[in-house]
Amino acid sequence: MNTYGVDLMGRRRRRRHSAEFKAAVIQECMKPGVSVAAVALAHNLNANMLRKWVIDAEHKKVAPTAPAGKPLPDAAPLPAPSFVPLALPAPVVDGEIRIELHRAGTTIKVVWPAAAAADCAAWLSDWLR
Repeated sequence: MNTYGVDLMGRRRRRRHSAEFKAAVIQECMKPGVSVAAVALAHNLNANMLRKWVIDAEHKKVAPTAPAGKPLPDAAPLPAPSFVPLALPAPVVDGEIRIELHRAGTTIKVVWPAAAAADCAAWLSDWLR
């Protein structure tokens, strides 16, 4: 169907919201005990869209922007998160490994020292072939 020149009066248009409006609504959602869905209904917004705004604001810690959408010249970029290695003590292996195997009507019970867990794994792998 050719719609060129046809007035589509019933077609919905995408709404645009100012940065100030978004910031105010996001701040309203951040209050303790406030439902994002309730805030969305109060402002005639889609709850999923509002939730995305809140998540984006939490992740980006929204920096102030110039009117044209460009970052302000004096705004310093946030430092990248760094990896901090954490030394953990080696696990203490005490006790036993207990295995009960059922195969072809036969039951085998195996008790293996936990200190030799790698040997137990190799034996079990060979046995189950």
